[in-house]
Amino acid sequence: MQYVPRLQFEIELEYTRSRGPGGQHVNRTNSAALLRWSLKDTLCFTEEQKQHLLLKLAKQMTVDGDLILRSDEFRDQEANRKRVFEKLDEILIQAFFVPKKRRATKPSHSAKVKRRNVKRQRGEIKANRGKVRQGDD
Repeated sequence: MQYVPRLQFEIELEYTRSRGPGGQHVNRTNSAALLRWSLKDTLCFTEEQKQHLLLKLAKQMTVDGDLILRSDEFRDQEANRKRVFEKLDEILIQAFFVPKKRRATKPSHSAKVKRRNVKRQRGEIKANRGKVRQGDD
């Protein structure tokens, strides 16, 4: 987890009843972890980084600017707490990911010559598929 340790003071964790596997255990314990983090009020990122995150995570945020994540994959509260932090870390890594810029390249001279030869050979093969004509004897 890269970003999460700095955020732990700003994150609100809440435990609720789980929807996941567990039978009667699910109905009796608060094993689901609910994470709430206010992106607008965070002190962990610069203003530029906040704006970038607000743009990238706009669809996942509430009207107040909170990011809410839930984990109820496991029967254990501790496992769900770890998983919700993993989800937050994955979201932040994905939001800050910048793909490499594509550098335009040109095919080499030998590649061009090879391509023309292959096209010519293929054309000859297709030309030879026509009807066989008798010579003028």
